[in-house]
Amino acid sequence: MYNPKDLRILVELRNDARAQLTTISKKTGIPISTIYDRLKNKSNGLIFKNVSLIDFESIGFNTRANICIKCSKTSKDKVREFLAKHQNVNSLFKINNGYDFLAEVIFKNVRDLEEFIETIEDKFIIKSKQVFYIIDNIIRESFFSDPLHLELLNSKSRF
Repeated sequence: MYNPKDLRILVELRNDARAQLTTISKKTGIPISTIYDRLKNKSNGLIFKNVSLIDFESIGFNTRANICIKCSKTSKDKVREFLAKHQNVNSLFKINNGYDFLAEVIFKNVRDLEEFIETIEDKFIIKSKQVFYIIDNIIRESFFSDPLHLELLNSKSRF
């Protein structure tokens, strides 16, 4: 189990990763020196990567999609390697329910995305695929960004 202070700091960072330590200290009641030390140690393993969320459309990448891919057993490792190294793959997940991978991809236009899909189908044995175009972000990276989320750690699921 993690230290409640680490989790409280994490909630504040999820809400605003650029918040000043003094602001986080005031909101959490945790001394600035403690916050600094915990962040220096990546909150004891809770934080594994610091990134920025980008508005890709504003820099000319107008086509985003999630692609579910089911491939043959013989090509699964090669597909995984290809997707993991491809410059347009933003996130890659191993999934279940009839598919092997879920790739979030970002392209300048639909034509480039379609060429990417054709390349995958030409290079590998793909049993099935589904493409879901992302039209608009409704909510993104919101889980564990509110102090109320801390209650989820100590309570049973309400669903």
